[in-house]
Amino acid sequence: GLAARAWHGSCSPPSRRFEPRPCSFPPRSLKSQILPQRVAASRSPPRDTDPGDPRSSVPSGLGETPLPIRPDVILRRSRQQHCRQERMQRHVDNTQAGDGTEAAQDEAPLLAQQPSSCTELCSARCGLALVLHVSLFVAYALRVSLSIAIVAMTNSNHPHNWSGSTPHGSYPGFAQEVPRYNWSAETQGIVLSSFFYGYGLTQALGGYCSGLFGGKPILGSGLLLSSVLTLLVPQAAEFGVSFLIGLQVLLGLAEGVIFPAQYTLWAKWAPPLERSRLMNITDAGCTFGTFIALLVAGIICQSLGWPFVFYIFGGVGCAWCLCWFLLVYEDPAHHPWISAGEQEYIMSSLAHQGSSHGRSLPLVAMAKSLPLWAITIACFCTDWLFYMLLTSMPTFMSNVLHFDLRENGLLSSLPYVGNGLGHILAGLLADFLLARRVLGTAAVRKLFSALGMLLPAVFLVTVPYIGCSSTVVVVLLTLALTIISMTGAGININHIDIAPRYAGFLLGITNTFGIVAGIIAPTAVGLLVSQDLQTGWRNAFFVSAALNLFGLTFYIAFGSGTIQDWAREDAAVQ
Repeated sequence: GLAARAWHGSCSPPSRRFEPRPCSFPPRSLKSQILPQRVAASRSPPRDTDPGDPRSSVPSGLGETPLPIRPDVILRRSRQQHCRQERMQRHVDNTQAGDGTEAAQDEAPLLAQQPSSCTELCSARCGLALVLHVSLFVAYALRVSLSIAIVAMTNSNHPHNWSGSTPHGSYPGFAQEVPRYNWSAETQGIVLSSFFYGYGLTQALGGYCSGLFGGKPILGSGLLLSSVLTLLVPQAAEFGVSFLIGLQVLLGLAEGVIFPAQYTLWAKWAPPLERSRLMNITDAGCTFGTFIALLVAGIICQSLGWPFVFYIFGGVGCAWCLCWFLLVYEDPAHHPWISAGEQEYIMSSLAHQGSSHGRSLPLVAMAKSLPLWAITIACFCTDWLFYMLLTSMPTFMSNVLHFDLRENGLLSSLPYVGNGLGHILAGLLADFLLARRVLGTAAVRKLFSALGMLLPAVFLVTVPYIGCSSTVVVVLLTLALTIISMTGAGININHIDIAPRYAGFLLGITNTFGIVAGIIAPTAVGLLVSQDLQTGWRNAFFVSAALNLFGLTFYIAFGSGTIQDWAREDAAVQ
């Protein structure tokens, strides 16, 4: 709190509880020269006032002459006034030093107050980033559990729908009569992509509801329902593939509200100069959750049987939801343990963006916004590549590189370690560039988007020509999924830059288009691979690379980093 207050003093009058910053006021040794002049001035009447005017003197209530002002008070007030003038001049100089209209408009007023690094690490907003990290960790573990378990569910040559044979390496006490299903590649693609049918329907609705009711209850409810539905996957698969598809649709409906609600929370918690690193630390939970799920699920399938993947993951999710509702608060104003300095820092740095949206939304203005369309198209192209790797990586490792189930889970999960670390490093670097004014907001977003979309496209085009060298393929896919995390400091958080009041709703809109890519990509991979294995995977990689190049070009041309006119609170009032 002390560090934040001391820094805050650089642009506002100092609090009475803290000493002002040092300034160039004459030293106290000149007190004898200043005091007589100040005392004489305080006792003399104002120049242009009427002696009979009651405003020319301090009324005493009985008509006596006003009491003289103490000399030490005069000196202290004079020193404070001189320091305030110096601080105002420094703030004007800093504002004029910014480069470009965009920096002067949005960034210069926000650079005046930053807490120390020690205070930030122990802050409530960093605690929120950790809790959201674990929440997304759990959400993605629930999402991808079927991607690795389906390899064990369909690892059978029996002509019937399922057989009760025990999988190789299972312990008889745990995995007796585990069912196997004779699903074709097309059927598996439909099962994996059915999650996104429901996931896309609740994106915009989740963002709208979180803006009205708050991000905490919406995110917590979606995560709890997702955990319960995961527990029911083995029973749904036993009833038939149509039941499993329906359950996956419901699971997508539940998880669809999680990301928009998260953005609504960060619009109230993340200061602009910490936005990249806080949100990327949170998003790293997605890839770390995918890594642990792919790694652990393969081991569980071989040791306990594939149904225990869903039992364990679903149970952990239900337990974590209890922690979510106990630890998270909607905004800094309602947090009971936040320090006064941190609360003042967050709320003052976000005062320019206004409050959350009401029941009405500027839908027409949103539809005409080119910066929003640039984010939407870029997200569609990036999500095509990401979801293709997320859902189809285990199948590629099994069918093309011929790994067994344990190696499949390990190698499929390795690229996501780099992705999680890349998210954190990208966020730190983006905030460093913004804080040092090396680049403006729009330039930083476009730079990281270019790195995260162009280089993975090059790696994917290279993979089909490597052959069956598993080491090189794993290295290239790891690099692709590591560098694609750079978009976490680019297009993925650009919603809050251009419209913080509608961040959750806009993320729902752009994610809906991204989910369309998530629906099409696994199905397209299944159709291509069913015709010819090697050629199908090569064409799938080429299509993903071409889409990334197109989306990057459009975003660089029309992307922005400033708050749009239709997203300002005064425009909403009008």
